[in-house]
Amino acid sequence: MKFFLISDNIDTAAGLRLSGVNGVVVHERNEILEAFNNALNNKEYGVILITELAAEKIPEELKAHKLSGKLPLIFVIPDRHGWRGDKDFITKYVEEAIGVRVNE
Repeated sequence: MKFFLISDNIDTAAGLRLSGVNGVVVHERNEILEAFNNALNNKEYGVILITELAAEKIPEELKAHKLSGKLPLIFVIPDRHGWRGDKDFITKYVEEAIGVRVNE
């Protein structure tokens, strides 16, 4: 199974291409959605990597696929600018899941 990248910038795509990950650079919602659907339909892909800004444009589609439990797996990754989201998202996720505050 292969990895596939959906990126909103050339730098991330070029960096991952150097490690053997093919992908596309897209900017508009319709382009991102088309690339996502094409990747889902390609049985060679086991993992789809999508940059954070691209993922923000198709949140419902990403959530629906993740909840389906089907392959390929989806991972949202930071781009060359780093993570834009909440830095403590894992801690908050665990706290919410188990109902115990992890740190102060």
